[in-house]
Amino acid sequence: MLPLSDTPSYKPPKPELDRKNSFTTLKPHLPRTWLIFFVFFLQILLLLTARNFHTSTVLTTRQPLPESHAIGDTECLSGKVFVYDLPKFFNTELLENCHELNPWGSRCDTYSNDGFGRSATKLAGVIPESLLGAWFWTDQFASEIIYHNRMLNYRCRTLDAEAATAYYIPFYAGLAVGKYLWTENYTAEDRDRHCHMMLKWVHDQPYWKKSDGWDHFITMGRITWDFRRSKEEGWGSRCIYLPGMRNITRLLIERNSWDYFDVGVPYPTGFHPTSASDVTTWQEFVRTRTRATLFCFAGATRGLIKNDFRGLLLNQCYNSSGSCRVVDCGGSKCSNGTSLILESFLGSDFCLQPRGDSFTRRSIFDCMIAGSIPVFFWNRTAYSQYEWFLPGQPESYSVFIDKKEVLNGKSIKEVLEKLKEDEVRKMREKVIEYIPRIVYAKPHEGLEGMKDAFDVAVEGVLNRIKDQEQEGFKW
Repeated sequence: MLPLSDTPSYKPPKPELDRKNSFTTLKPHLPRTWLIFFVFFLQILLLLTARNFHTSTVLTTRQPLPESHAIGDTECLSGKVFVYDLPKFFNTELLENCHELNPWGSRCDTYSNDGFGRSATKLAGVIPESLLGAWFWTDQFASEIIYHNRMLNYRCRTLDAEAATAYYIPFYAGLAVGKYLWTENYTAEDRDRHCHMMLKWVHDQPYWKKSDGWDHFITMGRITWDFRRSKEEGWGSRCIYLPGMRNITRLLIERNSWDYFDVGVPYPTGFHPTSASDVTTWQEFVRTRTRATLFCFAGATRGLIKNDFRGLLLNQCYNSSGSCRVVDCGGSKCSNGTSLILESFLGSDFCLQPRGDSFTRRSIFDCMIAGSIPVFFWNRTAYSQYEWFLPGQPESYSVFIDKKEVLNGKSIKEVLEKLKEDEVRKMREKVIEYIPRIVYAKPHEGLEGMKDAFDVAVEGVLNRIKDQEQEGFKW
């Protein structure tokens, strides 16, 4: 169960103090020097009283932050975040009705354990025993829940809205629309309802009005295209296109590369370290693995698509004389609950990463966490998606082969075999170095002494908001 969030409030006006009347009790024969001193002292007393009055009215309706969050401003150089206390209808009530989120069955197990899902006990024997408790069958659309829990315990969260640099809207937009996507029994109005109501609520808050939303941000747990319906009969909701959504920064697992307010964040994977030592243990584990296969591909063909690119990759794999390991994900063979994909990535130097149903796919991060080097065929699969989280030099951690060259017969195996052993080692080391930035830690407080994907995302938003406040800023 999620703890209670902040209650938005604004600074109450300071009491009107009639200073003239306050001094009428002074005796006329009081020496002039003492009179001046007394007036000065009284003004300080009144100011301190007014400040204490404000603090008490703001905090009495909120739960106190954990003691560990009582930190100085020097530890939050990028600023602090105020979390709106949205009505339960927009977040926790959706989780409470998890059996209604999918027309094919309950999602309650999927989003249990604060969004991490069921423990991945079937990975016993595949991963170090000491790390088994850090692995879960996490759903790729769980980021809204994960970010909400982390935000409520964020070390740079503030309960004083006036002191905030940014304002977080804990609306589960992906869960809200997801239940309406797969059946014709619902209307476009149904798919837009939650977002319409959320925007109306947020726009009534005093802190929205001071910036018109420029300092507000939200996590939307699906790809951006699920919120960009352009026609009534189209796919998804119109949430991003609704009036009032324009200036809100949006954290998405796939962004529109031409929309400044879309920020791509890593898909949730199954690894949720409980400490920084979990991360270093895992890094050493994948660094020292014996990788018997040159490359691998985990995926399914798209039979209805002409010249299906995934089909080409599967054919190249099957024809690579033992150099490629295939995990055919046709049907439900690669659904959460199997160790096949992780074992494939752990045993291969490279992993092929074509676009998924959209430009990105969760497999990118499953692959990299396993210490396998991704091979991309579209720039928009990663390079223009996750700039805050991945190295700035694509060639330092990945291989790029243009899809057109593959369609024209280029051999993936030959490209990879030409890479020198030292080049491969350096690329793998870069992948391993960046693992902390692409995982979401299990503790709601994060990892001590190490930044994970959540920390990188929120600090990025705070820095962006501060940049926007600079004179002459252009986006």
